[in-house]
Amino acid sequence: MKITVLTLFPTYFQSLLNTSIIKRAYEKDLFEFETIDFREYTNEKHGHVDDTPYGGGAGMVLMCQPIVDALKAIRTPESLVIMLTPQGKTFSQPIAQDLSKKKHLIFLCGHYEGFDERIRDYVDMQLSLGDFVLTGGESACAVMCDAILRLLPGVIRQDSSEDDSFSNGLLEYPQYTKPAVFDGKNVPDVLLSGHHANIDAWRREQSVIRTAKIRPELLDHVELTPAEKRLVKEILKS
Repeated sequence: MKITVLTLFPTYFQSLLNTSIIKRAYEKDLFEFETIDFREYTNEKHGHVDDTPYGGGAGMVLMCQPIVDALKAIRTPESLVIMLTPQGKTFSQPIAQDLSKKKHLIFLCGHYEGFDERIRDYVDMQLSLGDFVLTGGESACAVMCDAILRLLPGVIRQDSSEDDSFSNGLLEYPQYTKPAVFDGKNVPDVLLSGHHANIDAWRREQSVIRTAKIRPELLDHVELTPAEKRLVKEILKS
């Protein structure tokens, strides 16, 4: 996979590539990553990439020309162009899984008051990190790249990502490590039993319980057994 980020602040992504698991994957050439300052493509004499909005209003709006010219220069038939905008579809684990299978992702990071509306005609997808507004798209882009890159083959163990929250539609079950007793709090006996079928059943039940208590709306998209449906019903009644 190759990721290209169009941004006015290329250095923002240095920490992403120089930290922990993503750093090791990058050093192993498990993916390519580049940042391009789209200011380099502007035709404006003083390097401007934005201007005042038609109709008046606060802030500056990113102009079409530098961004569209940058896209034309780097886009290939295998590219998927993603605009980061509060008006986009909310990013999720299923979207991350889908994007991890693409060959070339181009992220377009906005800044200032936003994009000239006509730029949207040149992108394939619009994504948002959530119902809030950031100073720019770079922080959202870094989060999305982290979520996508960790799903690439060889970055982390496959069974680790399969158990992630949202991977099966549910929140992840509780996790424990040594010691077995801490401050009077015990690790559940089933996890010490060595009985893998019972452990799997317990983890599934705990995922359902946790999801019902914290994010019950997620259960609308999960296939539950009759026993799990009864369990959820009791939790939602309490």
